Amino acid sequence: MRKITLVLTAAALAFGLTACGSKAEEPTETVQTESAATEAATETAEAADASEEAAEPAEEKTTFTLGFDQNFPPFGYVGDDGEYTGFDIDLAAECTERMGLELVLTPVDWDAKDLELSSGAIDCIWNGFTMNGREDDYTFTDPYMDNSQVMVVRTDSGINTLADLAGKIVEVQRDSTAEAALADDDHKELTASFAQLIPVADYNTAFMDLESGAVEAIAIDIGVARFQIEGKEDSFKILDETISTEQYAVGFLKGNTELRDQVQATLMEMVEDGTFAEISEKWFGYDVCTLGE
Repeated sequence: MRKITLVLTAAALAFGLTACGSKAEEPTETVQTESAATEAATETAEAADASEEAAEPAEEKTTFTLGFDQNFPPFGYVGDDGEYTGFDIDLAAECTERMGLELVLTPVDWDAKDLELSSGAIDCIWNGFTMNGREDDYTFTDPYMDNSQVMVVRTDSGINTLADLAGKIVEVQRDSTAEAALADDDHKELTASFAQLIPVADYNTAFMDLESGAVEAIAIDIGVARFQIEGKEDSFKILDETISTEQYAVGFLKGNTELRDQVQATLMEMVEDGTFAEISEKWFGYDVCTLGE
């Protein structure tokens, strides 16, 4: 109201002085001066507010959201008790406890994992995640485990080599490393020999199809294959020939080196004090760790 009052008063004064024919410009200068001063004061106040906001400390991180495929045993899956469990989940639980963060387990559709990561819905992908060929797309820890892609067939199928898969129907998890390996130039001839290569949502579905005879082989990570056929060796077998070899690592949004470095350092602590080996023995019967090699 003060600014408006000044303008009206000045206008009235200007009218009166103009009528007298003298010094009509003085009030205008006063109004302009006071108006500029008011605007300057407003800008100064706004700048101060912005400075105070910028000076406020960033909210401290208290959670660690892990994205994983809930149908990828033994790395991440739903246990008999209905709870999420697995090798990578145990590693993450120990790691985040040491970091003082609450672990939040978030199952994701594997073909939507990149969207979940880029949107900030998850902090990382930690679930038997192959780093080979993806180095430019994510910020990875050092690899903590070696892996290979293999074929699983029925024991009574008569299939003993990769060459025996000619004319056969093969399934593979969609957007998996096995699918990428079969699309690679090194395996184009092998893939072309199949009667059909069918991508499916998860390996639980693939094993049901294999058991029923709907398909004749599954391209799969060897760790997952061993877990799935344990106690069922009379029904399924893993071919000796591998499709490809690879390494597992924890994947973060490209450029998120700060969180990656924290996890990397904590994993190394777990290696040095033997905790990593204990978790590995629990799930595989031996130490799979490659960190520090």
